[in-house]
Amino acid sequence: MSPDKYIKNYIDGALVPAISGEYLDNVNPAIGQVYSHIPASEASDVQRAYEAAERAFPEWSKAGVQKRFRILTRLADIIEQNLDAFAKAESIDSGKPFRNAQTIDIPRAHQNIRFFATAIMHFSSESHHMEGEAINFTLRQPIGVVGCISPWNLPLYLFTWKIAPALATGNCVVAKPSEVTPMTAYLLSKACIEAGLPPGVLNIVHGEGPKAGQAIIEHPKIKAISFTGGTNTGRKIAATAAPMFKKLSLELGGKNPNIIFADCDFDKMIVGTLKSSFSNNGQICLCGSRIYVERPIYDKFKEELVKRTKFLKVGDPFSSVTDLGAMVSRSHMEKVMSYVALAEVEGGKILCGGEQVEMKGEHEGGYYLRPAVIEGLPHDCRTNQEEIFGPVVTIMPFDTEEEVLKYANGTDYGLSATLWTKDITKANRIAESIQAGIVWVNCWLLRDLRTPFGGVKSSGVGREGGLEALRFFTEAKNVCFKY
Repeated sequence: MSPDKYIKNYIDGALVPAISGEYLDNVNPAIGQVYSHIPASEASDVQRAYEAAERAFPEWSKAGVQKRFRILTRLADIIEQNLDAFAKAESIDSGKPFRNAQTIDIPRAHQNIRFFATAIMHFSSESHHMEGEAINFTLRQPIGVVGCISPWNLPLYLFTWKIAPALATGNCVVAKPSEVTPMTAYLLSKACIEAGLPPGVLNIVHGEGPKAGQAIIEHPKIKAISFTGGTNTGRKIAATAAPMFKKLSLELGGKNPNIIFADCDFDKMIVGTLKSSFSNNGQICLCGSRIYVERPIYDKFKEELVKRTKFLKVGDPFSSVTDLGAMVSRSHMEKVMSYVALAEVEGGKILCGGEQVEMKGEHEGGYYLRPAVIEGLPHDCRTNQEEIFGPVVTIMPFDTEEEVLKYANGTDYGLSATLWTKDITKANRIAESIQAGIVWVNCWLLRDLRTPFGGVKSSGVGREGGLEALRFFTEAKNVCFKY
């Protein structure tokens, strides 16, 4: 299974170009050059995809969980069997290190599909007995045709996270991957054909958000939207979809606190903090970008974090020694660098990083950025309030629990938080008071697929994962039998 120079849409079981015949450039960020082209799809392509999904829905929704289980499991197996091909495509498309795609992104993608294929076999409904009078039971039925829109940072990982529960519950899907990192979604199209997924059950439409994405969101007969991306885009989606009474799941931005107490296991904490700060170039909505350290260990922590950050290798995504590959695009790299400049204006001190890495040879035109650590900023400045989504963290000391909770909860976001302490009572106390959908204690990004995922405040609406995802993609219907 290999990428093609000209990507195609996957509609009604076939690989087809956009109706317009127009294409968009797809850039390899490691070298800064166009390496493939994607369909510039518009509303007409979305309509074509919807019609295919509508035709497929009656049969797929009634196919039964056993058949859906078998097909989805076969799809997961095909991805796993072609892991290196998918990982190579993911690395070229996004600039992330190949070994990260090989050990994290692609394994999680086939795990997502396998998990939900299995979960639907155990998904049950409730019954309520009215003694001597009646019995009520709940049917959970597929919605119909749903829309799934995924971001560029974890392309196949998050694409499958949405598609798998939608398909497992009997829905048909019109999906749009990010136009920035579309290649593994295209390979998924090929895998679907090989797996024998019936035509029209899944339709993948490539293109830009304002055209293809907006057409999915505003389509009058697409009944639910699952979206992961920026908070501003989420607001626009809600403004369109909410008045149409569509079901909405919006997984949006984060500005996550990492709270480090003096009684932590320092060695485990520093390894975990480096990971939560700079994994995937900080291009994960769950990264801990605001680091608060209890004052007795602040200086020790600062010295160690800066030393280890400077030691990180930025370079060729296919080198075995690379820790951070290329940023996803030139415009995103420049955006992140503008926040480093803003931090200096706001009074921050750049302890390391924040500048572009000058590469040589074929990588000379790539988008490489040294990871940055910044101190000396007030907790309410823009740098500490706005999502940067790059390899940039700020550090700040604190003295009391009350103080650090004020800092941690002092943004519009509420996606995740990380706590480092050996005191379990304190950890529970802080976790209860953190305004976030996910709290990790003495770890980061440790995920059980059975658990709910999502944020509060401006970090989103609804929950993904486990039974929450199966509930989202179904409608509950009460049936009452009087006897």
